[in-house]
Amino acid sequence: MISQTPIVGFAAYSGTGKTTLLEQLIPVLRNKNLKLAVIKHAHHDFDIDQDGKDSYRLRKAGADQMLISSRYRNALISETPDTEADLNSLLGQLDHQDLDLVLIEGFKKLNFPKIELHRDVIGKPWIYPDDKNIIAIATELATQTTLDTSSNSKKLPLIDINDVDAIADFITHNVISAPVEPSDQTNVDPFTAGFLSVDEGLSKILAEITLPETATEVDLISSIGQVSAKNILSPINVPQHNNSAMDGYAIRNEDIDLPSFTVVAEVLAGHSYDGELNEGEAVQIMTGAPVPKGAGTVIMREQSEKIDNQVNFSAAKGKIKAGQNVRLAGEDLAINEVAVARNSKISSAEAGLIASLGINQVAIFAPIKVAIFSTGDEVQAPGTPLEKNCIFDSNRYTVTGMLNRLGCQVIDFGIIEDTEKSLIDTLQQASEQADLVISSGGVSVGNADYIKSALNQLGSIDFWRINMRPGRPLAFGKLGSTDKTPFFGLPGNPVAVMVTMLQFVEPAIRKLQGLNNWQPETFLAKAGEFIRSRPGRTEYSRGIYFINGNGQLEVKTTGQQGSGILRSMSEANCLIEVKPEQANADVGDFVTIIPLEGRI
Repeated sequence: MISQTPIVGFAAYSGTGKTTLLEQLIPVLRNKNLKLAVIKHAHHDFDIDQDGKDSYRLRKAGADQMLISSRYRNALISETPDTEADLNSLLGQLDHQDLDLVLIEGFKKLNFPKIELHRDVIGKPWIYPDDKNIIAIATELATQTTLDTSSNSKKLPLIDINDVDAIADFITHNVISAPVEPSDQTNVDPFTAGFLSVDEGLSKILAEITLPETATEVDLISSIGQVSAKNILSPINVPQHNNSAMDGYAIRNEDIDLPSFTVVAEVLAGHSYDGELNEGEAVQIMTGAPVPKGAGTVIMREQSEKIDNQVNFSAAKGKIKAGQNVRLAGEDLAINEVAVARNSKISSAEAGLIASLGINQVAIFAPIKVAIFSTGDEVQAPGTPLEKNCIFDSNRYTVTGMLNRLGCQVIDFGIIEDTEKSLIDTLQQASEQADLVISSGGVSVGNADYIKSALNQLGSIDFWRINMRPGRPLAFGKLGSTDKTPFFGLPGNPVAVMVTMLQFVEPAIRKLQGLNNWQPETFLAKAGEFIRSRPGRTEYSRGIYFINGNGQLEVKTTGQQGSGILRSMSEANCLIEVKPEQANADVGDFVTIIPLEGRI
């Protein structure tokens, strides 16, 4: 089965009490802060509306699909007289971005993880000997003492069927935190493999990204925002000469105890006194001007008293130290010392430093080219009338904006129609023209087989479930047979796209640009409100951080946190990260915040 959310079924014969157990189990799982979906298979006709209600009457009148909505819930009823919906399509109709677990009652002959429920009183045979997808058995304690599961390929855990808490704990630890794969490996889709943590996913990605090697020479202005491809060495001493750190008077070190001095010259910045100081002589000097030969100490003007060409420093008596207020030649940078290291970003400060050395040409790694496109027949470009059942494409615009912030050159392939040929052609062109390829949409459950088929023809792609919210589904791999081009398949929900861009794509781009071991800026802040999370999963909420009345860094969410609510990202100035080892964040708890300034 293909599901980006952990799934577990309950295999049992009629009369065992599957529905009763689920009715008791769901509240226990809910108390663990889990969001659940239930899929039930019925072997008979059924109605979920009451005879005489409007939706019932309209469906009976001939509507093939009846969608009814209120402020409390939505319900879609579809007539399927020709063929019964399969489990994959039913899973594809769920909103997996807001789910932690799918419970399945029925479909017991399909390949997905199941817990067998067994009661001796029903008089039915065991299921586990013939179903390698059974991961545990829940039965009476008396039965467990005689039960032999050696016919199964592995020792199966035994749970008391009447202990709902124990069943819930098993699901929490063995299905959600460490998903169990079906035993029949030939039927396992990549989506049913276990979750990766955020750190595991990022490590796998960065291991596949190589640092650039080819350098290109550009003028200094063009290098700003790029990454140096070579060590930039100082061709001069900085400062070039010993010079004064302030306006004052330069004297010899050995003369600091003399009562007065004869002023023999005045030196402005950009000029020098070429003579050598003798005993009892001083030179009036300005900040930055070279210290005369023989001089080694500068006394600030505010501590001096000058009459005609005589100066004394009575106000500083006993406070003068040899060598004070003098900057030595090469103190900042010596000749051939590294001014800007290879693989360093050239910001305005580095550009100023390079310019101060007289350098106007810099070797950088060329800006990387990133190809982007969106997929989906339901996606249409802004500026056109919105058609029925369609949505405007926002993802390409947010991704483009983030790429521009990173200094990338964007190649926009637009919206690609949902055909295998279109996707293959686009991926082929993109991989030939760009250093990195990004798509949004198409890695959700419904599209997984189709996307996988297209990508496998052009490279090696893995479909992952990342143990995070939002942004669980992620595809990553390489396109091409020789020069491998990294590919990211991002989810379709707008907020999930931005979070996965920040947490996975940006670090990869930084490394492609030449920045090794790049890390985003993070801070600790106190939670100003309760922030929901689940142990074992990294939770990202959109937040606003500020300095509270006590001078502490505090953070609150922007409100509703649905992965399709793009406004929540627009209003945020940070992501609030609740670590996997932390169960929720109460008011006053410390959480990690990731500032968004300069990144989105």
